[in-house]
Amino acid sequence: MKRTANAHWNGNLKEGKGNISVQSTVLTNTQYSFNARFADGVGTNPEELLGASHAGCFTMALSAALTKAGFIANDLDTKATVELDPAAGAIAGITLDLVAAAIEGVSEEQFKEIAKGAKEGCPISKALAATPITLNVTYK
Repeated sequence: MKRTANAHWNGNLKEGKGNISVQSTVLTNTQYSFNARFADGVGTNPEELLGASHAGCFTMALSAALTKAGFIANDLDTKATVELDPAAGAIAGITLDLVAAAIEGVSEEQFKEIAKGAKEGCPISKALAATPITLNVTYK
């Protein structure tokens, strides 16, 4: 299975602007810019999108792990905080904050162990660990 996303940018870093679209069309020509990334501008930014994908993937992985263990999840709410270190030009860390409604028959300790396994098994967590990245360039 493959999914696609497209980004377009025009201009220099600080005054330029761009848009992002995804295959599902849930984002279509969604604005992103320097100010949206580093200040309080309108639009999205790569870190916010990374956080959304990580929170969504982890929460689904947790639901799958609970199902495999014979349980059905109640409410699972995950907030992903992605910290960008602009000086290093790198992601300094990602924090997943999970709030979960208790599940009958599952102790807190057991739930935490299942959640830890879901974090480690989540495809986005794995991708962020060390995934080969291929770059193909067409320069016209």
